[in-house]
Amino acid sequence: MLPVAMTSPFDKLRGTVGLWSFAHELIAPSAVAGFAQQVEDLGFSSYWYPESFGREAFTAGSALLSATSEIIVATGIASIYARDANATAAATKTLSAMSNDRFIAGLGVSHRPAVESMRKRTYAPPIATMEAYLDQMNQALNLSRESATELRTVLAALGPKMLDLASKKTGGALPYLVTPEHTAVARAALGRDAFLAVEQAVVLSDDSEVVSRRTKDHLQMYTGLENYKNNWRRLGFGDEDFIPGGSDRLGAALVVSGNLDDLAERIGQHQQAGADHVCLQVLFDLKDGPPLEDFSTLQRLTEVRW
Repeated sequence: MLPVAMTSPFDKLRGTVGLWSFAHELIAPSAVAGFAQQVEDLGFSSYWYPESFGREAFTAGSALLSATSEIIVATGIASIYARDANATAAATKTLSAMSNDRFIAGLGVSHRPAVESMRKRTYAPPIATMEAYLDQMNQALNLSRESATELRTVLAALGPKMLDLASKKTGGALPYLVTPEHTAVARAALGRDAFLAVEQAVVLSDDSEVVSRRTKDHLQMYTGLENYKNNWRRLGFGDEDFIPGGSDRLGAALVVSGNLDDLAERIGQHQQAGADHVCLQVLFDLKDGPPLEDFSTLQRLTEVRW
């Protein structure tokens, strides 16, 4: 594992609760600053965000960082097929340097359909491709003032080989759509010192219809992707669980619903399994816009420390 300085964003996030969201993409770019300030004021330690069909990841990171002063901003996850390794290394260093070391580049190999259908690229063997990409990032020539800035990276890692690569060549991992049982597996694979952040989907409702609808809408795409299905198989799920939107059993395992005590219990399960940091993804109805009310409800969970 690459050495992590004591002042790194990884250390700042250990034992804390953050957010994972694409809500900023529902707001005009000119209004993102106000949104970011609201999230920071609520006390969340981090804001992780995806890169798929919306804004370019590092441009979005610049907007979020420029509007805040304390919160850690992280891609969760930026596709390595979206830009070459030199560009990613340069962008990561610039964002880290401009924000007093508050940026983490979460990187992933994406999915074959997204790479080949949307980006018109050839999807290559994941492990070898990611390893070569990380090596090129570390070797990239950079003549800017921030050239000596340390690269802060984690990998979207589910299986043992990608987790092993994360432990050897990055700061750690951000597994997505996983259970506390997987968190224990990831911790064992990463070793004691690597940073382990876990995304946890939540529905703030006791209404079973709302919970079921939002859970199935959330899992609709993922139940068709082989890398997720392969990981869930390792956790004891089978083809009967991979119907579009997922079975009730799969949904209950991946999405926690109810009140803050229910959410705190799931956070505690990830913590006991070895997570350093949990980022909560609120599932909401897009027609309602950014779920700032739900974010406010979750504020009490920012007091959780371990």
